[in-house]
Amino acid sequence: MTEFQRIILVHYHEIGLKGHNRASFEMRLLKNLEALLADYPVVTIHRISGRLLVFLREGTNRETALAATDLITAVPGVARVSCGYKCERDMALMAEAACTALGEVKSFCSFKVAARRNHTDFPTCSMDMNRLIGAALCDAFPEKRVQMKDPDVTVGVEVVQNASYVYAKSVPGIGGLPVGSSGRVMCLLSSGIDSPVALWKLARRGALCMGIHFSGRPQTSDASEYLVDDIAQVLEHTGCVARVFVVPFGDYQRKIALSAPPELRIIMYRRLMFKIAERVAKRQRAGALVTGESLGQVASQTLDNIRATDDAVDMPVFRPLIGTDKLEIIAEAKRLGTFDISSQDAPDCCTLFMPRNPETHAKLDAVRLAEAALPIDEWIEEILEKVECREYHCPACSPKSAAR
Repeated sequence: MTEFQRIILVHYHEIGLKGHNRASFEMRLLKNLEALLADYPVVTIHRISGRLLVFLREGTNRETALAATDLITAVPGVARVSCGYKCERDMALMAEAACTALGEVKSFCSFKVAARRNHTDFPTCSMDMNRLIGAALCDAFPEKRVQMKDPDVTVGVEVVQNASYVYAKSVPGIGGLPVGSSGRVMCLLSSGIDSPVALWKLARRGALCMGIHFSGRPQTSDASEYLVDDIAQVLEHTGCVARVFVVPFGDYQRKIALSAPPELRIIMYRRLMFKIAERVAKRQRAGALVTGESLGQVASQTLDNIRATDDAVDMPVFRPLIGTDKLEIIAEAKRLGTFDISSQDAPDCCTLFMPRNPETHAKLDAVRLAEAALPIDEWIEEILEKVECREYHCPACSPKSAAR
């Protein structure tokens, strides 16, 4: 039995729709994959015919190849991943590789062959390759049937200039654009369920995401900070978060609680948070803030209160979950792998000094008047001196730019 070199074909969709700048998106995805696959036996990654081709070291076992495939499927910018083999441009070897690749698919009833040649110097045309390799597969898997429309498995065979690539196992990716191709954003990141999902959605659109966590410390414990760190470690596996800034915020919430009208406390907390986040974002060259708010979900997320909060900053505020209900957000968090972490109890600054009857339809003039009585600018400068930064592995971001 011939031993073939394992390969992973990385297919993309949205990048393929780009124009003259398509190459820059491809190279961003390539660089991201190179860094994220550093612990795997990767020889090199090449751009070929609108895809990326990952070459694994000869002798790489099936489990390692599948583990690398699973990681790649979760990387923003990847539409589909196919795990297969490289072999010589020889029909007998290509048929053998096809049988080996199909044999690694766990469960299927039907299949078809989709062969193509990128160079006409190979004498066998695509139709004949389909017929010859299909016949070999029928002999090797007599209990399976050929099905041209919607088969369980499509065996791909591609003949290029100096080799051929054969694969059967294909796994959907998450799509989108590669992280680092759409600018920088600053995400308000709590230890709850919603905000990690919001951050991930922006990363999937190609944004380089940084988080800012407002901790109730020293008025509460720092437990929420450890949960946020756990969440960030999940997100960094696929390069979705570059760093998280931690803001000890409890003392200033207490000051607001002692000075501001009780019904406006939540709005005042959030306005100060936004002002701090905007200042940190500008230092990091980020162009927008991101929150996990969903319209009407809690008191601070009514239309009037969102308007009163946005008034505190000039920077755009993105809310990717604004029209999403809680069950949908929970389902996304489970797929992302952050739900179990976010479900753990921890004192959070959002629930610190909560009023009994928070305002749900704040009037902007009343909010501005209440805020004018507080030394907000002085507090901002004090808070910025206390901000802490934690770095995470993001291929699209240089650690050198981490200074506050």
